[in-house]
Amino acid sequence: MRIYKILRAHEWAALEAAGETSGAPIDVADGYIHFSTAKQAAETAAKYFAGVDGLVLAALEADDLGDALTWEVSRGDALFPHLYGPLRRVDVIWHAALPCVDGAHVFPEDM
Repeated sequence: MRIYKILRAHEWAALEAAGETSGAPIDVADGYIHFSTAKQAAETAAKYFAGVDGLVLAALEADDLGDALTWEVSRGDALFPHLYGPLRRVDVIWHAALPCVDGAHVFPEDM
């Protein structure tokens, strides 16, 4: 199953430069990296990135992350993927711009 991480442009640039990251400030504070499923991603974008342009959407294969990835109850009692370890650039299958158009983020059609 594919999972997704929404990153601000500077967070993506840091991941590209260093090869791995501990995530955004909220990830560091919580002790794990927050991901979303395809069905959860739009709500995550609206809740935490409302009106923010210049975002990057990174796709990863959940099965490739091993035991560091757990599924935990979060928003709305839904299970969300959480990575207890660094997000590594080599684990990103693809990435794409996540533009904000008329106040809503436009996700790739092939999600």
